[in-house]
Amino acid sequence: MYKFNRNHQFSLSDFNQPIGLKMNPENRWVKKSEAIPWYDIEQRYASLFPSNTGMPAKPLQAALGSLLIQKQYGYSDRELVEQIRENPYYQFFIGLPGYQENAPFVPSLLVEFRKRLTDEVLSEINEMIAEYNHPDDHNGDGTGGDDSSSDPDENQGTLILDATCAPQQISYPQDINLLNEARENLEAILDTICYEYNYYKPRMYRENARKDYLALAKCRKRSAKKIRKAVKKQLQYVRRDLGYIDLYLEQDDIELTEKQAARIDIIRKLFEQQEYMYKNGTHSVKDRIVSISQPYIRPIVRGKAKSPTEFGAKLDMSIDENGIARLERLSFDAYNESDVLIGSIKKYFERTGHYPERVLVDQIYRNRRNRAFCRELGIRMSGPALGRPKQMTPEAHRQSYNDNVDRIEVERGFSLAKRCYGLGLIRTKLDTTTRSSIGLSIIAMNLDRLTAVNFVNMLISIFSRYIWQNNLPQKSIESIMACDATY
Repeated sequence: MYKFNRNHQFSLSDFNQPIGLKMNPENRWVKKSEAIPWYDIEQRYASLFPSNTGMPAKPLQAALGSLLIQKQYGYSDRELVEQIRENPYYQFFIGLPGYQENAPFVPSLLVEFRKRLTDEVLSEINEMIAEYNHPDDHNGDGTGGDDSSSDPDENQGTLILDATCAPQQISYPQDINLLNEARENLEAILDTICYEYNYYKPRMYRENARKDYLALAKCRKRSAKKIRKAVKKQLQYVRRDLGYIDLYLEQDDIELTEKQAARIDIIRKLFEQQEYMYKNGTHSVKDRIVSISQPYIRPIVRGKAKSPTEFGAKLDMSIDENGIARLERLSFDAYNESDVLIGSIKKYFERTGHYPERVLVDQIYRNRRNRAFCRELGIRMSGPALGRPKQMTPEAHRQSYNDNVDRIEVERGFSLAKRCYGLGLIRTKLDTTTRSSIGLSIIAMNLDRLTAVNFVNMLISIFSRYIWQNNLPQKSIESIMACDATY
């Protein structure tokens, strides 16, 4: 059940400030709140609650605002609630009617916020924020902006696209460690079954299994022969424990919990994969499990010098000429990012009513299919043509250099999102909350970008008015406008 927030705040003057507290209207959280269309987003959020009965949910501004604060500073759930309780600007940002010393909600409710705000919902919210701050660049009828002087059939703007990986916070997956963890989980499940149904515990050799594991874990120099021998022993222990569980499940009176049944299914698949790799002498298998607690995570081979293989979600992010980042595709399985380009160009047309003038991408996107699609629509793709290299004119060299410089913007977006907005290490545990966490990182980065642009535009208007009032030369005004375009 959801009820619209009747105490919805529209400005800082509506916020009930206690005596002696005078809040700054130029504070960044006040500016960020002004950059978000809370009412429009709340209407979309209310559609997630089809029932009219039950306990009313927290308002959208409290849910989305608190998660954006958490993304900005990387607070834990408990620390976030304490920070909101102590900071009046945080309380204003999440839509409270006034400053209060009590916690607005319990920390465990943040998990429900992340589950409810899925990556699809957050993508819509991101579009609403972009349209609210750049209304001329969005038009629902597909005719583009309101500028009548521009031809709607003419290609305009720039689309920058690239892919990266958002690594998950898991221990480095080693075969011996995964099998040891699986064995310990099976032993715990067997202990629970024997205790609840008054069965004798079977012989599991857990002390010997622990010694065999530590014999390799504490070994400084691990040869291939030692690793293979230790993996074989752990496979035998896991096989024996799975056999015990199968014997118990044949009894009609034994019922496993949903969590236990899911964990056993994951361990069975892990055992099959490890046994296959052991018998075939390989280290690769389809849909390889690298974490028992998070089985949806897959290894993503990126070929980077620092970490050739990363473990997390792979995503494609685009940036338009206004600096707004968008999540084009998100998947836990490895995919070819060249398949994303055509869909991104079509989404650009749906947003603006025209195709981009140029597309800035790296080499993997420049295949024949994508080049033919861009050539048919009159879109210029960055990079050299396929085939034998041709001699370039000075103008072509200059154009190629400018394209490479402008394409750095998406790399800067990746670096900024990973360093400052939590994309560099995802700490959520569920696949749904992981997707939400990545979407929140993109929105938090866009909000900072929008508030910074609004601040620069304000300074430019002040300087322009000063130049006009003092009859300074026209060259000064042109230099200020050039700075605005460069920014």
